[in-house]
Amino acid sequence: MSDKVSLGKLATGVPGLDILLGGGLNEYSFNLITGSPGCGKTTMAHQMMFALATPERRALFFTVLGEPPLKMLRYQQQYSFFDMEKVGSAIRYVNLTNDLRAGDFNGVLERITREVEEFGPSLVFVDSFRSVIQTARNGNEGMSDLQHFVQELGTRMTSWMATTFLIGEYQHDDTEANPIMTVADGVIALSQQSERAAIVRKVRIVKMRGQAHMSGSHTFRITDHGLRIYPRMLPPLAADRAPGPAVDVNPLRIPTGTPGLDELLHGGLPQGHSMLVIGPTGSGKTIIGTRFLQAGAARGENGVLMCFEKGTARLRNAELADMVRSGKVHVVESRLIDLTMEELEDELLTAIDRSKASRVVIDSLSEVNLYLAPECRRDLRDGVFRMLSSLAKRGVTVLVTIGLDEPVINMNYTRPDMAYITDAVVGMRYAESDGQVRKYMSVVKVRGTSHSTDVREYRITDEGLEIDPIAAPVNGVLFGATDRANRGE
Repeated sequence: MSDKVSLGKLATGVPGLDILLGGGLNEYSFNLITGSPGCGKTTMAHQMMFALATPERRALFFTVLGEPPLKMLRYQQQYSFFDMEKVGSAIRYVNLTNDLRAGDFNGVLERITREVEEFGPSLVFVDSFRSVIQTARNGNEGMSDLQHFVQELGTRMTSWMATTFLIGEYQHDDTEANPIMTVADGVIALSQQSERAAIVRKVRIVKMRGQAHMSGSHTFRITDHGLRIYPRMLPPLAADRAPGPAVDVNPLRIPTGTPGLDELLHGGLPQGHSMLVIGPTGSGKTIIGTRFLQAGAARGENGVLMCFEKGTARLRNAELADMVRSGKVHVVESRLIDLTMEELEDELLTAIDRSKASRVVIDSLSEVNLYLAPECRRDLRDGVFRMLSSLAKRGVTVLVTIGLDEPVINMNYTRPDMAYITDAVVGMRYAESDGQVRKYMSVVKVRGTSHSTDVREYRITDEGLEIDPIAAPVNGVLFGATDRANRGE
């Protein structure tokens, strides 16, 4: 045989799962869905079944449950993917409980064979297959019977051209030594991890023959629509950062809505860049973010505001409230307290795609940890990096705020865990002078383009930030004089 066999791919209907699988599920494969009770195994199986089943591609679901099948169906019907019109025509349920009570694997196998030959399904599900294993006799004889049963079932399913799923409550150690592993083409492992009062669900592709699947554990959540998986991966490079022809060295600059800041940026923030506005509480970071969205709305650009502790009601900003009501600004404001960065990124990208937004404000990263599950707080930096990479891919211009609690000494505005992630950094600080607390700002960096190095004093007024047009003298030294001289001012 000289021609290579091409495996057909099935779209599972579970958002994110096809990415983990490497493009979809292999047709006619023999798969195991495993995990502890409550992980979502049965829900995942039903979600895939209702996505794939049609009158031409029928599904047979064998139930081997400790609870009545009708009870299981009652709960599965609550999900949006459940389509009652498919039940009976494209999907059939068969209860194997009485067959298993006899303890005869051959009898169970023959019952499955009769049902498959009669209905002619392309998809076969057995839930829970662990119930079959528990009926095996003790000792070598029982394991031999079980191994023969599993291998025979896998062989018959392949000959019937059926894609098969065995659902079972296995732990990691169970599957490694289980005879099912010798015949399974794919193993999808679900788990749930508890830390303090939060529970985070994870999915892992343990095995998937014939294709390069993603490794590692990935977060998922069970919603009214079923499972939604958040793959831990970066998007493709944005067009202006991918290797290729030289890009424009003078990118389009967009106004930030704060005139003095635009001057410091030499005309505005380069389009598609991300800017970190960092400073202590009360320094005006949120005001800069609001003006940034307002400037976009004035130019006909939609925006998205992702906020946390400061909900839009607490911002008490009439202009922002008007933009939200008019649809110019979409608000992403979660109230869950056991989130993951992958979920936040998904919410943000969904809002951007829905509103066609070109500007995003994230206010503020200092408060994100209040909403993340405990085990996810350690991954905040990686999560922010993935989020900003996804926004860069879409060409969205981003303003991110973050608090800086420690004193700013020697003009060091940076936070070692965040500052390098963004394209631009604006530092804000306080200083005592002549018996008053004064506010100062400067542009610390803008990747790939020029910017002022002035330190400017500013004030917060009813109109926003009022930034002095010249650099601030400190100890008789005019910071930024060299910068202005270089520009011929």
